[in-house]
Amino acid sequence: MAEGLVTAEGLGTAAPAPDSRASGVSSDVQRDLFQDEDTFNDYGSHNKLGTILQRFVLEGNVPFPDIFQTNQLLFYERFRAYQDYILADCKASEVREFTAEYLEKVLEPSGWQAIWRTNVFEVLVEVTNVDFSSLKAEVKLTHPYLCESRVNTFTLECMKELLELKENQLPLQELWVVFDDSGEFDQTALAIEHVRFFYQNIWRSWDEEEEDEYDYFVRCVEPRLRLHYDILEGRVPSGLIIDYHNLLSECEEIYRKFLNLRSSISNGDSDTELENVSMAEGLRLYSEMEQLKQKLKLIENPLLRYVFGYQKHTGIQAKGVRPTGKKITHVVSTSMMASLLHSLLRDKLYQESHEEMEIQFHNDPLSAINACYEGDTVIICPGHYVVNGMFSIADSIELEGYGLPDDIVIEKRGKGDNFVDCTGANVKISNVKFVQHDAVEGILSIHRGKTTLENCVLQCETTGVTVRTSAELLMKNSDLYGAKGAGIEIYPGSKCTLSDNGIHHCKEGILIKTSLEKSEEKILKSGSVGCDSSLKHLFSMSQDFLDEHYDIPKITMVNNVIHNNEGYGVVLVKPKIFSDLQENAQDGSEGNKILKVQENEEVGAMEKMGQEEQMQYASGELGPYARPEFYDQTDQMEGNCEIVNELVAASTRKGQMKKKRLSGLGIIEADDNLMSQEMFVSIVGNQFKWNGKGRFGSFLF
Repeated sequence: MAEGLVTAEGLGTAAPAPDSRASGVSSDVQRDLFQDEDTFNDYGSHNKLGTILQRFVLEGNVPFPDIFQTNQLLFYERFRAYQDYILADCKASEVREFTAEYLEKVLEPSGWQAIWRTNVFEVLVEVTNVDFSSLKAEVKLTHPYLCESRVNTFTLECMKELLELKENQLPLQELWVVFDDSGEFDQTALAIEHVRFFYQNIWRSWDEEEEDEYDYFVRCVEPRLRLHYDILEGRVPSGLIIDYHNLLSECEEIYRKFLNLRSSISNGDSDTELENVSMAEGLRLYSEMEQLKQKLKLIENPLLRYVFGYQKHTGIQAKGVRPTGKKITHVVSTSMMASLLHSLLRDKLYQESHEEMEIQFHNDPLSAINACYEGDTVIICPGHYVVNGMFSIADSIELEGYGLPDDIVIEKRGKGDNFVDCTGANVKISNVKFVQHDAVEGILSIHRGKTTLENCVLQCETTGVTVRTSAELLMKNSDLYGAKGAGIEIYPGSKCTLSDNGIHHCKEGILIKTSLEKSEEKILKSGSVGCDSSLKHLFSMSQDFLDEHYDIPKITMVNNVIHNNEGYGVVLVKPKIFSDLQENAQDGSEGNKILKVQENEEVGAMEKMGQEEQMQYASGELGPYARPEFYDQTDQMEGNCEIVNELVAASTRKGQMKKKRLSGLGIIEADDNLMSQEMFVSIVGNQFKWNGKGRFGSFLF
């Protein structure tokens, strides 16, 4: 069996991450792969002696000839092939036509051998002609006959009969070109690889029914191609990969049912009642399919995937109180000197009360946490602990290092999505250093409940700390660095308090995400606001993916030092819908005009008052904390006020939209007092220094 051939049969396969050594094209000739169209040689050159591709030796019991190794092409090789040579600016309905034209230019029409591979057998064939319009090749069996089958029924006669049924025509994507070191068939092998990869990983059966515009490559091909390589290179969480595959399968199944139903309606009798039932069922299937397609698009788009994140819901259940009702103290240490044991007993384990304390000893922190019930305490003695699993903390426990953070190091090795997942109602972690390696998700994810992080060091690999919707983080006197994404990601509807921390040497310091309420969707759908279809479409995509929309997060930032980050110190990600709604609002009614003026005045008043209050607060309360030798006080206060103003303005716009809805219902009671607004922001005394793009930036989606 030709099991040695690794094929790209879908996203998330076990194929190794592609690199220059694994590419099917040697690095010294990669520049030759893409020639200008005026000298059209595409991949390789007939003027060049010898092949530029590598051979691949098939494993199995049948002595098949070697084939070209083309399935490990790099991202940019496939990207440029589809963009410059195959698809260009074609519509979805023109994909097959453009592909046929490309193949006609580069594919040898006959005289080459290939291995026809299916799920049941592999057989050597010779190509005698190519029908470019149907993307099929006319073939005949070779002599001697070489075939390897998973069943014993495929004799030579059976194979001839099968080919006759197919009129000796096979899809090009089922053919793997036999290796030839002359270089004559390099373009043929690469062209078939591009067709095969496209229909296995990029093309969707419903693409032709999408809006037929001249940007199919930009809308569909590029994001799907990037997602494929992001998965191969371990940049997408495994849970998101599973969800993506499930969505694909579900959408394919619903689309198949929809096509069958549509076909039965067009071919059936004119029974009005039955036709009405079928039409209703068709609309239901179409609606379900559209929702699934929007979720797929969100995952495929790298920007939206990052902005909205992946709403992971951990399945770890809290144990609750131990059946005996007791609380246990877990001590973690590989070995212990007598002096350390004496100090530990004196400081942590001795109780003045007469109640007996039950103590359990563990060799590593992971086993201690897994043994915890509600109310337990884990004390980690100095040492360097290497763990390979994930910390899932679902109960309210305390995890405390006995000593300085640099003396209690927990290092995660082995590739995995998460390091620490917290879902407990009240989790406390202190005096520990976490070191992350080979990760996809952040070093600490808080999905729900409250987590307190005090006097800790977080050496990150990807994202740092993620505070999910409805979760709460209290982080004090801690140091976070090294995140390739944001040091801290704060989601809508969460609560985050940051005090006296250092956040540095990350891609971005702090990323704050905002969203819209569910009720605001009605404004987009109503006729009172003029809004273009693309804006509604984007909002619909975000709503379908997140399922729920939450308020702007409640944030407190006091005396943090945010420095040396590659991008901004703080980034606010907010929907462009607020400004678009104001710009596109119908101006025909006097009420809308009045509302616009009122909104502008109130937003300006709030921003001005917020800045004055913050400046007063900063000048009155931060005297003991001022460090003139470290930063310019006036400049830093401006940085704090800039963040406050943006957050307050976003909250104000939400409030104004709510007032508009109340007015539409005849409810005119509205409190315009600034202090009655949801003053969720307290940002003072923070230092911003040496951030690549500045203190603060906004990103509109």
